[in-house]
Amino acid sequence: MKKLIIPVLFALCFQLKAQEAKPVFKDGEAQIVEAFNDASKWIRHDLWVETTVDSDGDGRLDRVHVDVTRPPQTENGLKLPVVYETSPYYAGVAGDAPGLFWNVKHELGEKPKPRTHVEVIRRGKRPIISNSQIRQWVPRGYIVVHSSSPGTGLSDGAPTVGGDNESLAPKAVIDWLNGRAKGYSSREGNDEVKAYWTTGKVGMTGTSYNGTLPLAAATTGVKGLEAIIPVAPNTSYYHYYRSNGLVRSPGGYLGEDIDVLYDFIHSGKEANRARNNTVVRDTEMANGMDRITGDYNDFWAGRDYLNEMKPMKAALLMSHGFNDWNVMPEHSYRIYKKASEMGLPTQIYYHQNGHGGPPPMRMMNRWFTRYLFGIQNEVENDPKAWIVRENNERSKPTSYANYPNPAAKNVQLHLIAGAPAAGTLTIRSNNSKGTETLVDNYSFSAEALAKADYTNHRLIYVSPILKEDLHISGTPSITVKAASSKPAVNLSVYLVSLPWNEGRRVKITDNIITKGWADLQNHKSIRKGKPLKPGKFYEMTFDFQPDDQIIKKGQQIGLMIFSSDSNYTLLPKPGTELTVDLGGTTLTIPVVGGLEKFKNATE
Repeated sequence: MKKLIIPVLFALCFQLKAQEAKPVFKDGEAQIVEAFNDASKWIRHDLWVETTVDSDGDGRLDRVHVDVTRPPQTENGLKLPVVYETSPYYAGVAGDAPGLFWNVKHELGEKPKPRTHVEVIRRGKRPIISNSQIRQWVPRGYIVVHSSSPGTGLSDGAPTVGGDNESLAPKAVIDWLNGRAKGYSSREGNDEVKAYWTTGKVGMTGTSYNGTLPLAAATTGVKGLEAIIPVAPNTSYYHYYRSNGLVRSPGGYLGEDIDVLYDFIHSGKEANRARNNTVVRDTEMANGMDRITGDYNDFWAGRDYLNEMKPMKAALLMSHGFNDWNVMPEHSYRIYKKASEMGLPTQIYYHQNGHGGPPPMRMMNRWFTRYLFGIQNEVENDPKAWIVRENNERSKPTSYANYPNPAAKNVQLHLIAGAPAAGTLTIRSNNSKGTETLVDNYSFSAEALAKADYTNHRLIYVSPILKEDLHISGTPSITVKAASSKPAVNLSVYLVSLPWNEGRRVKITDNIITKGWADLQNHKSIRKGKPLKPGKFYEMTFDFQPDDQIIKKGQQIGLMIFSSDSNYTLLPKPGTELTVDLGGTTLTIPVVGGLEKFKNATE
């Protein structure tokens, strides 16, 4: 009898100990709890949450596929908050089939040739949609939830790439977590599933498209979504596929557009795909995206989350790379700026690398600990901006009162002739006069043009050699007065650090400071471009991408003006001439320390 009692008592003690396990906090951060850390004991299951929309037109409300990973203690009365990630990518994407992207080699304003459509072969097994986030957050006392976006994986609906259903789907999941929406054990059945194991407080995170969707959910104002950490989010599909009226591809994906991304993610139910293609891709997108003029319109306005932020209540920690030429750094800054103006709790983390890259775990942990567990760790009083300096690890950002650096002041620079070699950037305007002309030729890359000592395919103007480091923080801008030999012309502008550094030890910050693109036809408005009169000068002001970079002593800052950019723009037949009026063209850069600092560094 004693042999039976001892194991039973041991088991009961172990069970009681497991039931007593609860989150632990130290220095304002949730700690790993051993009782939550055994992955073999995690409870994992899936379900379908009913939304408020029928985006695939089948006569029934869309249900989105959801998975849950939670510590076993939640089955014994422990309620925990949720870290939630949603994505259109979980069930697989289309391969880069020949012809999937638009052909960019044609004249500006010309109707492009049709492209090839592809079908996604869906992958994945139930009940696990994704394993992301779980090893980071479940051991710290969170439940992790994933869902597949509408029209992807085992979720109903149509992928709309920024349409309302992509905001309302995660809203429905958060509503379900708070008992306001229904969940079901099957895609079409009626057996309900309740989220009895959560406090209802939700934090969302993810990278790229997965970082866009937390913002999409937050713009609905859904109750229970307390905090979001978007990483490199696409916050406006116009800013992703266009630039100041110009048709521009995201870096690395020449010829991609919103309908290409639709094809890329459309992994949903095969029986619904033909209807979705007809309604969404071949009608709404085809009529709204406008690859001919590149103008902003209501289609693009409806896919710009800056326009939808009024209901937002969630605390916002943004993360982005200053050298992300896919989803460019303006995407996070524009939302951070607006959220700050709205009085929401905000922080922004910028690193110097490319696409992706979340904040350090400590920053994310403090953010979710404060807003999901309610621990008063004073994170809202931390510095607003965290910038990884050029030679530092991403885990060791430098804190600043805000971004842009409050000590940054605009310095206006003027152009002195020098083509086809280099001209000069100066703070003095009296020598800025005359015109200079470049000849468009996409055969030469931006890198080749920046390195060239002598070429008629770009104009370049350089500062004196810096006598001391110069810190740029904010968004440079350019006012350019220019004329084209044709009714349309690409306009590309780069800020570069010279001399161009090459070799094995080149850092991502060594050569490119920032970039910008525009369509001179949109000099009055990005909503309405008009063909240019050849030879007539037009004035246009537009921004470069935001940056925070220290240009080292011994370098020169160069403004390069050219036309077609072989990595980003349409590529018309070479030969168009772009003439710049030097007296009507100025560069404005935000310098920490302002004009006095710039003078000290250059005179």
